[in-house]
Amino acid sequence: MRSFRRYRRAVYIACFACFAASAGIAQAASFDCTQAQQPDERAICASRQLSEMDVEMAVRYEMLTGLVAMGTRGDMQEAQHDWLQNRSRCGASRSCLATMYRSRINVLKAQYAQLKSRGPF
Repeated sequence: MRSFRRYRRAVYIACFACFAASAGIAQAASFDCTQAQQPDERAICASRQLSEMDVEMAVRYEMLTGLVAMGTRGDMQEAQHDWLQNRSRCGASRSCLATMYRSRINVLKAQYAQLKSRGPF
């Protein structure tokens, strides 16, 4: 049990170190900003705050999908796809995008908390 906690802590530190390092890089979104074509993608790439939120959401999503069973992972992928479609409806509105990201990050945090409460950790 103690080794799992160390492992989990190391994963968090590594993820957030990557997040912190990417925050210093211009346009550090979780996707290639040189390929951004849609208004929401361009707005994310143009905003440090939105880029950081995008990276945080992507890290949390990837970490969580690695911890769940395959069936749950499929459901999460569908939810992420739906969320991305809804995000695109924000267009270039930074306030809408920020709201979308805060909501998605909170959902992912809640899913992790639920998983943690059931698991052996």
